[in-house]
Amino acid sequence: MSHMPQLPTDDEIEQVRRFNRFYTRQIGLLSEGLLESEFSLTEARVLYELAHRGPVIAADLGRDLGLDAGYLSRLLKRFSTRGLIERMALEGDRRQALLLLTDAGHEAFAPLNQASAAQVASMLSDLSIGERRKLMRAMQIVQNLIGDTPEPAIPYILRSHQIGDIGWIARRQGLLYAQEYGWDETFEALVAEIAAAFVKNFDPQWERCWIAEREGEVVGSVFIVHHSDEIAKLRLLYVEPSARGLGIGGRLVDECIAFARAKSYRTLTLWTNDVLVAARKIYQAAGFRLVKEEAHRSFGKDLIGQTWDLDL
Repeated sequence: MSHMPQLPTDDEIEQVRRFNRFYTRQIGLLSEGLLESEFSLTEARVLYELAHRGPVIAADLGRDLGLDAGYLSRLLKRFSTRGLIERMALEGDRRQALLLLTDAGHEAFAPLNQASAAQVASMLSDLSIGERRKLMRAMQIVQNLIGDTPEPAIPYILRSHQIGDIGWIARRQGLLYAQEYGWDETFEALVAEIAAAFVKNFDPQWERCWIAEREGEVVGSVFIVHHSDEIAKLRLLYVEPSARGLGIGGRLVDECIAFARAKSYRTLTLWTNDVLVAARKIYQAAGFRLVKEEAHRSFGKDLIGQTWDLDL
């Protein structure tokens, strides 16, 4: 038996409006430039989508963000004039093009992304762990009750690294490889050294880090590092057990390959160990070939190290 919907009361309407005003002030949406940047809220949303979704058709972007086609067209034209985006012809349909961020676009988005993360971190820093979990649950309830957009086909996003990620990656990989393979703390130390060197020497023109995030939590990552003008290294691929089976590992490797080809590297190389069977299957499926094997004693275990190369 169906029930007739009941109209909301004036008090309920006012409470929602009061919350909207509170949240708008809290994150600074009334400022002319979002997060003290040159970008408006809408411009920042478009940059965010392009940075996290990769190539996308303008019509799909406008529909997902609820933007007027004419307004979006003018916004994208400004971005194009500034060299923040480029258009790539869509195979089979010359009337449409895929939009993607240029290196300049990624550079423009990076400080905005970091400022947003820092702002949220600041808001959460005064809360206890229990209070944060309570807030997360409340936010999820709001989204579930009044959200009208379906769950994304791919239940995770990829983003660039930001403050806090490097320490998290070292800790999680140290714990996971200890639990799954019995490796000792020297592996965590190695991960920390590699990741710290990446940040200290980071060259966005030739290098990139991808962080896989699901429901606000980091569930995987990978790095591509400049070795020479012709060789790039794929490093520190990992996926959390809770997110395995979603294709995240393969997607992270595909992103590395696409980036390496776009930068005209000739070879993408990586070093791993033969016990990492799932990772090796991903590399093989992507076209990497085993070029070297060597026994070694590391992380408290006798291992077989492997070098894999992909000709680009």
